[in-house]
Amino acid sequence: MKKKTKDFEHTAAQRAPMSRSVQILLPVLITMLCAGIAILVLMRPYEQLHTYLNIAFMDNMKNPVDENNGLRIVENEIDTTYEGETASEGEAVIPAFGEQYAMLEIEAIDLSVPVYWGSNAQLLERGAVQTTASAVAGAGGNAVIDAHVNTFFRDLNKLETGDTVTLYTQYGRFTYEVNQLIEFKETDKKYVLPTEEEQLTLYTCEMQVFGSSEIRIGAVCKPTEMVYYSTEVAEQ
Repeated sequence: MKKKTKDFEHTAAQRAPMSRSVQILLPVLITMLCAGIAILVLMRPYEQLHTYLNIAFMDNMKNPVDENNGLRIVENEIDTTYEGETASEGEAVIPAFGEQYAMLEIEAIDLSVPVYWGSNAQLLERGAVQTTASAVAGAGGNAVIDAHVNTFFRDLNKLETGDTVTLYTQYGRFTYEVNQLIEFKETDKKYVLPTEEEQLTLYTCEMQVFGSSEIRIGAVCKPTEMVYYSTEVAEQ
């Protein structure tokens, strides 16, 4: 009986230091876990802030040249309140690569973002981009515009059919209505291919906390009003 009591006391003595170690380490492990989760959650807001800081200081970076690839980014003033002469038909103007050629506005999701002609990392930091393989607005065909989901297109998934989308350019104002909400894989090109009829396709990546998604979401928009400005305005 005494031997069993001694064995029990010996085992309890061994467990005591272990219990104290667990008591010390457990709060540390919980703190580290919470810190890791907080970093992941705050990562996307930081990326948004970084992008918006670039926009805020854009006046000090007019027409910058990227030393690595010679890209010249041109910032244009797009008139979204034009009240001059207009026509229902006109000529679209193809901009230079890296040039801001439009402002995209969607009141339903409180979106107003510059659109650049061409697509690369530098332009995506500044706004939405339109692939040069697509048609400029008003030229007939599929105008394909995308942006990062963690910045400018973060609310694109809130679009609903019937929402109004307006694209202001230097040569005209083009109004569309969301006709179809779309979801497709990155390798599926059917929504970004050229079309014979005028339309606007908006898309971005599906939001994910970890890594990037292979799924794209967006909308196909059909024109409801095509307004072209006078020739003098288009040539400015």
